[in-house]
Amino acid sequence: QVVESGGGLAQPGGSLNLSCAALGNFINSFTMGWYRQAPGNEREFVATISSGGTTNYADSVKGRFAISRDITKKTVNQQMNNLQAADTATYYCKAERPGTSEDYWGQGTHVTVSS
Repeated sequence: QVVESGGGLAQPGGSLNLSCAALGNFINSFTMGWYRQAPGNEREFVATISSGGTTNYADSVKGRFAISRDITKKTVNQQMNNLQAADTATYYCKAERPGTSEDYWGQGTHVTVSS
């Protein structure tokens, strides 16, 4: 129900934009978020946006990443600026119904930051 796109290779200091296409009414009623998992590490929170538009960010990406949504297109985007090697990971989109254990994950899109 959620499909990511937009990963790829970026140089340190560069930018990438990730997109998550959400089916149904996820955008209107679910909290949408981005998580990432680097090789050998656990999956970690990156950013979320609620159905009301409230955003939250991990400290490691504040000021560099921006999450947004397009209700008409049913997409959630993450603009990633000033990328660092530590941002290299597989990025996953998640749709979570607030107050429940119902959630949906995408298959992930890989981001590599390297010179």
